Amino acid sequence: MNPVGVLRQIALHLERAGAPTYRVRAFRRAAGVVDDLSRAELERRAADGTLTELSGIGKTTAGVIAEVLAGREPAYLTEVAGGAENLPDGGALLTALRGDCHSHSDWSDGGSPIEEMAEAARALGHEYLVLTDHSPRLTVARGLSADRLREQLDVVAGLNASYERDGTSFRVLTGIEVDILEDGGLDQEPELLNELDIVVASVHSHLRMERRRMTERMVAAVSNPRVDVLGHCTGRLVTGRGRPESEFDADAVFTACREHDVAVEINSRPERLDPPRRLLSRARELGCRFAIDTDAHAPGQLGWQSYGCARALECGVRAEDVVNTLPAERLLAWAHGD
Repeated sequence: MNPVGVLRQIALHLERAGAPTYRVRAFRRAAGVVDDLSRAELERRAADGTLTELSGIGKTTAGVIAEVLAGREPAYLTEVAGGAENLPDGGALLTALRGDCHSHSDWSDGGSPIEEMAEAARALGHEYLVLTDHSPRLTVARGLSADRLREQLDVVAGLNASYERDGTSFRVLTGIEVDILEDGGLDQEPELLNELDIVVASVHSHLRMERRRMTERMVAAVSNPRVDVLGHCTGRLVTGRGRPESEFDADAVFTACREHDVAVEINSRPERLDPPRRLLSRARELGCRFAIDTDAHAPGQLGWQSYGCARALECGVRAEDVVNTLPAERLLAWAHGD
């Protein structure tokens, strides 16, 4: 064990358990401070009791550092690891997943750089992570303009090149969570969408639209050949103040998904768990494919796929129905219609 690794591991466990952001940031900030110091200085400060004199190191993080330096597993790590593992049983379906098709970085409203998200996915045993930051209309989430998205594509290409040089088979796949506009159009340049590996399309505005118009809006979006996944289809929130489901003709929307081979997302975020079981079961009955995604906005949230897997199993979804059980090349072949 080393102090930096343990501090980051604690941050991951806290995120997975849904801890407040300020607690997670405290451990990530401490990891950054420690990473700039030699072990000799850390050991001296631990012996002198002066770790907390460092900006960004508090009483709890100092205690963790001192225990690691003493060769012990920190009690705080043991505590948070136990809480974070209290997740649903995703069974064989969780084991079958090879990646995640919906994730966010600090390029939009995520909290961590692309590299940190990728390393967390690798640590989970994933073969790939699809990066799907928001499109420009969602300004509250710092959605990416066409120019910023092109810049991001260059960054991802560089990161993948470094993995290839290191002999690492892991890949970051390019993507976007594109807003479905009121008329069913997509909030990004069509030519740029064609360059991406995976396109997730989601409704983020006018969620209370009248049922017929919402149905037409969603059907138009999933009928677009550039769309691969329909994200969190009802838009509901089930925690806190909550948010009701959008109203639409589920049979019409899911039939369009099946006909255009668009995967219905099983969103694993604990506050979403979207679609509800009745709609998830109906989508399965209609023969849809699925993508079990975390919609992660932080590295630790990539461990939430078990929530989606448990619900999928309850509703009779099989591994062969789920697109992210495919290896990367087969996923890309499916997305590109090959």
